[in-house]
Amino acid sequence: MSYSVQVIQVGRQLIRPPIIYYLERYDGWEPFIVTMLVIRGHGRTIVVNTGLPRDLNVLEPYWPTWPMEQKWEVTEDEKPAHALRRVGVDPAEVDYLIVTPFQYYATSNIDLFTRAKVCISKRGWADFHVPSHGFYDSMRPLIIPYDILAQLVTDDWPRLRLLEDEDEILPGIRTFFAGVHHRSSLAVCIETNKGMVIFSDCFFKFRNIEENIPIGAVENIEEAYHTYQRIRRTARLLVPMFDPELFHRYPGGIVA
Repeated sequence: MSYSVQVIQVGRQLIRPPIIYYLERYDGWEPFIVTMLVIRGHGRTIVVNTGLPRDLNVLEPYWPTWPMEQKWEVTEDEKPAHALRRVGVDPAEVDYLIVTPFQYYATSNIDLFTRAKVCISKRGWADFHVPSHGFYDSMRPLIIPYDILAQLVTDDWPRLRLLEDEDEILPGIRTFFAGVHHRSSLAVCIETNKGMVIFSDCFFKFRNIEENIPIGAVENIEEAYHTYQRIRRTARLLVPMFDPELFHRYPGGIVA
């Protein structure tokens, strides 16, 4: 089954190169964006990720501990609800929402998608609740905002779908555990008329896959080489989550 795929930008910042490319140069700044993905076909609308917090002030306590990142900038048109409506999508009418990874730039607006099946990594969900270490403890309110978390585990629990490491959302849309960046990082594989499209946060820019350079913000470097090999073998078109080059390779964000 074939789907259309469109990427939309929902914010931008500058970031030091070693976050993007493992142990690469430490001078200068690289452009970095955050994106959402819209998948349409067979009467269904599927969205991947939900964009930055509506109130960016929630990030203020953390910036002093993130010296290799500059603050996010978001225009009015890039706010998630506006950005989606600009491409003809009403968040309240979306059928499936896929979230990868559990971080503020992916989870902050889950509450906009009031009827969608919310699809997340089972492995990531377990790690969030019973982490093997306390590294992210101070960021728990950002990883999944507490009001959204409370909704997911109470009234919205019937809409939550925990994905296996290899799973199928719909015919023609599959996910697999990617790892590399976070325990909740997925690769989303979409069949299109141009071939297989793969979107993920496990590679930040095209170079990560094309030149086999692990991301700098890596949790498991061995996973990077294995996952990147699988993606190169499988994907016809790549959609890195954070690369401004997306809109040069795919004018208007139209991937397929």
